[in-house]
Amino acid sequence: MNEVKVYHYDAFSTIPNKGNPAGVVLDTDGLAEKDMQNIARQAGFSATAFVLDSDTADFRLKYFTPGHEINLCGHATVAALFALKQEGKAGLYNVINIETNVGVLPIEIINDNNETRIKMKQENPQFISFHGDVERLCHSIGLSVSELDSRYPIVYGSTGIWTLLIPVKSLVSFKRMTPNNDAFPNILIENSRASLHPFSLETIDKNALMHARHFSSPYSGTVEDPVTGTASGVMGAYYLTYIKPGLHKAEFIVEQGQEINRDGRVKVEVCRVAPQQMDIYISGTAVSVNEFHVIM
Repeated sequence: MNEVKVYHYDAFSTIPNKGNPAGVVLDTDGLAEKDMQNIARQAGFSATAFVLDSDTADFRLKYFTPGHEINLCGHATVAALFALKQEGKAGLYNVINIETNVGVLPIEIINDNNETRIKMKQENPQFISFHGDVERLCHSIGLSVSELDSRYPIVYGSTGIWTLLIPVKSLVSFKRMTPNNDAFPNILIENSRASLHPFSLETIDKNALMHARHFSSPYSGTVEDPVTGTASGVMGAYYLTYIKPGLHKAEFIVEQGQEINRDGRVKVEVCRVAPQQMDIYISGTAVSVNEFHVIM
């Protein structure tokens, strides 16, 4: 039996046990994908990042939920870069290129006012219309159709991983949300493996533009992701596409996790560079919580 060290970081917060917990494995020598899946299942985080060597970038990152591999994960990327930096493996560079399943992405390490933030580029956004049963969709998270913000569409969005963006009128609705994750695949007729991401333009923090929750696909092995980097990036693209289509660029904060006592913040920067192309970046902090070993 072998022991593998897992670093626990909380991303999108500077306070331990807030934000979004992620696992990071730096010593990946000899690990097969089935081993990574086993480690992620034992670690129990919504995502665990594995840092590998790369022939095309500085590092390669692979991401696993307890249930399956995912192509990209914002909070696990932030956690992995903090781990690499704090363990002295990131060198002195401010920009590091990482190889992922969606391509090579530049990661910027920003030191500002004694606070370190990790800024990562997202893939060009994609959107697909939702044609499923809206009433069943609402019931699957404990809401009624009247609680939706009908000014804006329900759409699938991706900057590396697919989620269904659901506009909601009021913060009050978020406190009542109770997901029935097992019901999602039969409702999401266009993409049965997508997660659900209800959001609102009404916020708790006056410095934030959007409030959100994120309910996992049942295939992932988790119920709710506390603070979601990739979905926040998609919300940037959604903002320029459906809410403020006349804007060229936007920069704002997304708040998430308050309902489950995991308060976190994601900074989103989005710029339209062509009619069908946007540059999207998310950034956030992270904090080391502890280390533990899992047995292989």
